[in-house]
Amino acid sequence: MKSSEIKKLSDEQVSAEIKSNRRQIYSLRSQAVTEKLENPGHKGTLRRDVARLMTEKRQREIAAKGA
Repeated sequence: MKSSEIKKLSDEQVSAEIKSNRRQIYSLRSQAVTEKLENPGHKGTLRRDVARLMTEKRQREIAAKGA
C-alpha cells in the first residue's frame, strides 16, 4: 500500500487496516511454523504497511493537537 493511498483513508479505515494487517502477520507467522509459506516476503511487506499506517495515524494525531 502506497503512502498516497493511505492518506486518502479515514481515521477509522487506517485503524481497521492496522488491525487487519496485524492479524495477517500473526497468521503468516503461525503458518511459517506449521507449514511452508508460498511467499515468505509477504510478511515483510505487511510489516512495512503497518509501519506506514501507524506513521500516518501518528501524524494525524499530532496535526489534530496542533490545530
